[in-house]
Amino acid sequence: MPKYTKDPSVVAALSPEEFHVTQRNGTERPGTGKHLNNKEPGIYVDIVSGEPLFASTHKYESGCGWPSFTKPIVHDHVTEHEDRSLGMIRTEVRSKHGDSHLGHVFPDGPLDQGGLRYCINSAALRFIHRDDMEAEGYGEYLDQVEDPK
Repeated sequence: MPKYTKDPSVVAALSPEEFHVTQRNGTERPGTGKHLNNKEPGIYVDIVSGEPLFASTHKYESGCGWPSFTKPIVHDHVTEHEDRSLGMIRTEVRSKHGDSHLGHVFPDGPLDQGGLRYCINSAALRFIHRDDMEAEGYGEYLDQVEDPK
């Protein structure tokens, strides 16, 4: 079983935007994230710890300006916290082992898929293509990613 941790050397190597989002609870500008329009099969992992978070199978176009998912690939790798910043009450989503700020979850997702929308910053994620998952140690999650077309 892989061990996922917050590695200080990885944190030190983050870009300014990745650091701002994951370590300072920031948000990237809507419509600017590198994973927003990605339609390739694979998984998204925490950029800091590498823990698997979301599968392309559960990604959908919500129109909100950030990558959106209906559920985490491993529920235990995502924690939820009340966020009262910016004069709102929201539910923040963080990675469990990396403690990275990922984004927020809202109850306005597709009803036929559970009704949740995990609105996630691209800057908090690293994408691993289906073809590379086995080599990068994520082969156990291949059954959760759609087959290439």
